[in-house]
Amino acid sequence: MTIFAFVKKLFSSITILITLSLIGIIVMQVSWLKNLIALREDQVKQEINSVYQSLSNEFGNLRDQYINEASHDYGSLFSQRNFYDPFKSITISSRLSSDEIDRIIRRAFDKAKLHDIKYEYAFITGSMLSGNINIEKQSPNFDEVRLDSLKYYTPPTIFIQSKSGSVSENITKDEVLFLTVTNWKSFVKRSLLGSILMAVLFTLVIVSAFYLTVYTMLRQKRLGDIKNDFINNMTHEFKTPIATISLAVDALKNEKVMNDREKLNYFSGIIKEENQRMNKQVETILKASQFEKQEADIDLKPLHVHDVIENVIDNFQLQLHEKNGDAEVNLAAARDVIKGDEVHFANLVNNLIDNAVKYSKDNVPIQLKITTSNSGKNIIIRFEDNGIGMGRETQKRIFEKFYRAHTGNLHNVKGFGLGLNYVKSVADSHGGTVKVESVIGKGSVFTVELPLAD
Repeated sequence: MTIFAFVKKLFSSITILITLSLIGIIVMQVSWLKNLIALREDQVKQEINSVYQSLSNEFGNLRDQYINEASHDYGSLFSQRNFYDPFKSITISSRLSSDEIDRIIRRAFDKAKLHDIKYEYAFITGSMLSGNINIEKQSPNFDEVRLDSLKYYTPPTIFIQSKSGSVSENITKDEVLFLTVTNWKSFVKRSLLGSILMAVLFTLVIVSAFYLTVYTMLRQKRLGDIKNDFINNMTHEFKTPIATISLAVDALKNEKVMNDREKLNYFSGIIKEENQRMNKQVETILKASQFEKQEADIDLKPLHVHDVIENVIDNFQLQLHEKNGDAEVNLAAARDVIKGDEVHFANLVNNLIDNAVKYSKDNVPIQLKITTSNSGKNIIIRFEDNGIGMGRETQKRIFEKFYRAHTGNLHNVKGFGLGLNYVKSVADSHGGTVKVESVIGKGSVFTVELPLAD
């Protein structure tokens, strides 16, 4: 197994393990939240039941108090034949107004720290066993909520009873306070809002950490691939001129060559040419590095765009003619003066034209169109060719450092993948933009937009 295959397999294994861990943590978080909500619901129900029990006791004490007061006014209980009849009609609902009842219930909930609880109530009298019951007093919306036991919570029924040995024991009607809490589920969720938010927050942190980890790993892998491609390209680019120089140097040592000035000049010219070629490649790498570190020297001064384009295109006439190509130049912009660096801007134009030549079709004449126009305070320069074109994925990454488009079976395209990255860096440093539109097999259009000089 090669190192590359091992690293790829290790990366896949790590990604799977992290994914499984993340899924497990999220499942545990969801399960924990469900259990927490269920536990809190039981706690709230118990608290409501306790309040309901205390209310039943309180209302029972109040009824005893009302009956005791009435008994003193009525006289001796045992002096009357039907002594209990007058007290049967003494109930909570007959003695307390709706506002008074509501204040008592509200106070009980507030005492239990259930301040936001909403409820509906009714006082019912009569025999629960026989079904002969009567609703004597109720809150406005009691009828709407009493039958929906799934949405609302109603505590188990507790009779309002008199104290053992009291005057009212076994005398008064059966009386029940029916209490229905309407917002208990939302109350539970609000009380757990802090815990839920913390759980969601930590889950998002974990997901973000997972994303950053995988993203970093993918980025490192891609950087590794780019580095390997760059080393391979650089080795190939330098190997050819070095070999050529080596052969030329060996030839210069030959006595026949040493005595022949024409051959001596020929081989010396080869050495100089290949040396300049390597020097140009080194300069390209250094310039890309300088722009990345923002250390490039930019000398901005008034510059005529049309003059630069015409000068650069003249230098490409020979290459275009070799491929039976031609450049159609239409410099129609009324204003073409920008604040630019003459060297870097000329290199930008040079790289875009060179790109059109490099990626032209075999046995198809190059048709290069260069046009300029004005848009507001900007100048727009279009470089349109009829080359091999590129797909959407390539268009997204074409300006990345060291990235080189896949050209299928085409192997004669040389370079480090720095040309278009350099173009973007120059455009950015001049306050402009560069974009590409392309269709595979039909060609590409590079559009550079730069601000005009004031």
